[in-house]
Amino acid sequence: MLTKVNTFLQRRIAILTPLSLILGVLFHQIGEQLLFLVSWLLAFITFAGSLNMNIRETRMVVRHPGVVLISIAFLHILMPAWAYFLSSLVFNDQLLTVGFVLAVAVPTGVTSVIWVTLTKGNLPLCLSIILVDTLLAPIVMPAILHVVAGERITIDTSSLIMNLIWMVLLPTLLGIALNEGSKGKIPSKLSPKLAPFSKLSLFGIVAINGSAVAPYVQKFTWELVGIVGMVFFLAASGYAAALALSHIIWKNPEISSTFMFMGGMRNIAVGVVIATSYFPPKVAMPVVFGMLFQQVLASLYSKVADKYRIWITERVK
Repeated sequence: MLTKVNTFLQRRIAILTPLSLILGVLFHQIGEQLLFLVSWLLAFITFAGSLNMNIRETRMVVRHPGVVLISIAFLHILMPAWAYFLSSLVFNDQLLTVGFVLAVAVPTGVTSVIWVTLTKGNLPLCLSIILVDTLLAPIVMPAILHVVAGERITIDTSSLIMNLIWMVLLPTLLGIALNEGSKGKIPSKLSPKLAPFSKLSLFGIVAINGSAVAPYVQKFTWELVGIVGMVFFLAASGYAAALALSHIIWKNPEISSTFMFMGGMRNIAVGVVIATSYFPPKVAMPVVFGMLFQQVLASLYSKVADKYRIWITERVK
């Protein structure tokens, strides 16, 4: 039963995510009363996603150190710089600039595992990048936000670090510990049962945090259109840039597929929680809207990855 529910939610995630946002905006009075649940929901999602990780994944860091290092640099240097440049060029608003940078500076998404598997990428390498990136989050994200926000926006850095440790680092370590301690027995039984609740938690986070951006989206403005358009362009360009860069460096379809989804997917739920917890509501707008396009673009670029694989294979022959 739970497997069927999970399959149903997975296939319709691209529809249910924006629907959750719409419901959150329409019933923002309820969402405002449930904000305290968001950190717990995110910690649960992180735990469920990390159950299948293990220490052995770190071997891929040794085998492919260049891929891992370039992935981290792409995620937390190149894309934030690109987002900062574009948002500063188009919008004369420091809050939106911080929001766009935050939207791309969060750790890579655990759901990239699905797309890497479907496109015949390197799954162990994918998991190792997710693990390393997740463990670095409490250090990297506060540093990026401090540079971008500067002194014009006050950030409680120590509280932010502790929140990231609670929401991301500790659940990840707990999931790995259970996997290692049980030699994979607990994840094999628990993961299928938790999977649908993990997706429902994601929809819950989107809906609850929809209340934070409700004042900005209830009325149509050209600025709102511009924000949505910029979010889409940033997300699409992230996938494209990752694929192009991987082709230039490796010309390996297995690595390119992995690198593309590592560079395109984001754990946006983390960004939403941080945006709504530590910044004015307007900062959350680019982050929340990022959830609208991520899975749709992943589906489109999975087809690009398949065509790229065929093209490279034919060139080799």
